[in-house]
Amino acid sequence: MALPVLDRTGTQDGRPAAPLPMVCYALIALNALVFLLGPAAGLNPLYGTGQARICAEQRYEQRWGVIPAELLDQHPLTADRLAATEPPAPGCPLSATPGKIPALSVLSSLFLHGGWLHLLGNLLFLYVFGAGVEGRLGRVRFLLFYLAAGSLATYGYALAEVGSAESTRVLIGASGAIAAVLGGYLRLYPRARVTTLVPLLLFLPLRFPAWLVLGLWFALQWWAVRSAGPGVAYLVHVIGFTVGFLVAWTAYARPPRRAD
Repeated sequence: MALPVLDRTGTQDGRPAAPLPMVCYALIALNALVFLLGPAAGLNPLYGTGQARICAEQRYEQRWGVIPAELLDQHPLTADRLAATEPPAPGCPLSATPGKIPALSVLSSLFLHGGWLHLLGNLLFLYVFGAGVEGRLGRVRFLLFYLAAGSLATYGYALAEVGSAESTRVLIGASGAIAAVLGGYLRLYPRARVTTLVPLLLFLPLRFPAWLVLGLWFALQWWAVRSAGPGVAYLVHVIGFTVGFLVAWTAYARPPRRAD
């Protein structure tokens, strides 16, 4: 898949530049800070090293991430149910998390990432496409849009996985919210030119319309839902993208104003 890179437009034809996307930048900073302070980054000595850090990461994700079965029941998984579930990290038995509020984990999970590639990939897409969407929606609406769409994508995934093995596995990451940003960008700026690095062409930078880049991305996510194995919740991407596109279509589809 082609990787998007920043393609900003500054002042043109005497028009003032758009205000800085402060919410987008704040979300990027917060995601990075949570990751660096958590066990997945491997930089915080409080979580130890080696197997101790791996087990700490599992407990951390179990505490702050979303577990679909917990979300639908609104109760943390019991110790008996966890004992019957295979732990994602061998040698690290799952433990109950008393006091966890599953409804709040929907929000906290949006700021957790399982590794450097997971984090950097998400933040790259947010950096490239988030500014344009925030510029059209405004800061407050963009923040609400981001959090609400990410939450809806998570709930949709939980409903789709009822009774499956995935219903007791932790879901983390900002992918649902960022997919909504991509969907919103496609509706608001379908003809915008996006510079991409195409791996098959030795990473040559090429410019394509947003409808082509994002439409292809969505098609790949939809194909992955039907063909990929466990590990990545591609359905969250599909739901988030659809939610973002529909919200932009129904509420924020007015063309941008031009200065006289």
